[in-house]
Amino acid sequence: MDPASQDINLNSPNKGLVVDQSDSLSDVPVEGAVGNSANPLPPGLTEEEAEELRIELTKVEEEINTLRQVLSAKERHATELKRKLGLSPLNELRQNLTKSWQDVQTSNAYKKTQETLSQAGQKTSAALTTVGTAITRRLGDMRNSATFKSFEDKMGNLKYKVVGPRGNGDVVSSPTDTTPTQENPPF
Repeated sequence: MDPASQDINLNSPNKGLVVDQSDSLSDVPVEGAVGNSANPLPPGLTEEEAEELRIELTKVEEEINTLRQVLSAKERHATELKRKLGLSPLNELRQNLTKSWQDVQTSNAYKKTQETLSQAGQKTSAALTTVGTAITRRLGDMRNSATFKSFEDKMGNLKYKVVGPRGNGDVVSSPTDTTPTQENPPF
């Protein structure tokens, strides 16, 4: 069967199906068709010129259909070759993404952005170090202040009153510590 007789309209539901020319309706006149006396020719165009243009249009449409068929066959062949080589669409996508990422990393915009962010990170780190140093110094100053010393002395006196004159190594039991017994369960 002639490949030109194959319906390969990409929007057709019959895409790729062979069409039998004997069923063609090309010999049936269509109402309002070009060349029909009801549809006049454009001004300045003779009947012979219109017929030549129709013939040329038919040839161009046949060439287009042939080219679509050739392209479709080439795409199927390429797909088969890729399958034999083990190249899947996922692998191709992965390779494309890798190549694109490498292209981005070598671009001037990426390099400038990376450099700017690096400098910003260094400045932020230096600022945080300065803030940490200032806080440490202020806490040291506060610990040496008379108010803190007074507060520390009061807390020491309170500890002495609660714990007593024991040494630092002695364990102090809390008044709430009790040993559970059968008569007094923990819950």
